[in-house]
Amino acid sequence: MDLVGASSLLLLSSPILLAAALGVRLSSDGPILFRQVRIGKNGEEFLLYKLRSMYPNDQEDCGWTREGDARVTPFGALLRRFSIDELPQLWNVIKGDMSLVGPRPETPHYVRIFSERYPDYPKRHAVRPGLTGLAQIMGLRGDTSIYRRLKADLAYIGHQGLFFDLAILLLTPAEILPSGGKSSLRKREMRP
Repeated sequence: MDLVGASSLLLLSSPILLAAALGVRLSSDGPILFRQVRIGKNGEEFLLYKLRSMYPNDQEDCGWTREGDARVTPFGALLRRFSIDELPQLWNVIKGDMSLVGPRPETPHYVRIFSERYPDYPKRHAVRPGLTGLAQIMGLRGDTSIYRRLKADLAYIGHQGLFFDLAILLLTPAEILPSGGKSSLRKREMRP
């Protein structure tokens, strides 16, 4: 499912990717693609790809992005609003580093910090990280509670399956629409 789905999505989104790549190139200096080491299945490192949405800076590996972050370019803000900057990760799925659905991958810097704070955090690495996941359709994207994201990720791992993955994939577009996401799971609380 990952290979067929990611290949199909990459083909279908190629006009958007090309337009976005051109926008990145024309809107600011620096490379079109942003590459960053992330932690994947079994704690192994891999190189994650994104369209560059920030001005080149010295906090790229450890700087947490917050709303209104001055490092984000105006065009990058548009890419982030619609998650277009994430589309190159379809290549990560095709390569086998990621799945379409799973916990979002994090940098080694934050994996260390979150693992010290939350002993269950490394359990997220029992599966391949995903392009989207249960936490994302619950509105837990960006600068949100790590504890709640972890609970959602562990709930996903405990219940993963084809139909659950399909449901998450179908609910993902509702979460990234300009309305700010109206997913039915958005307001649902995860119990500790």
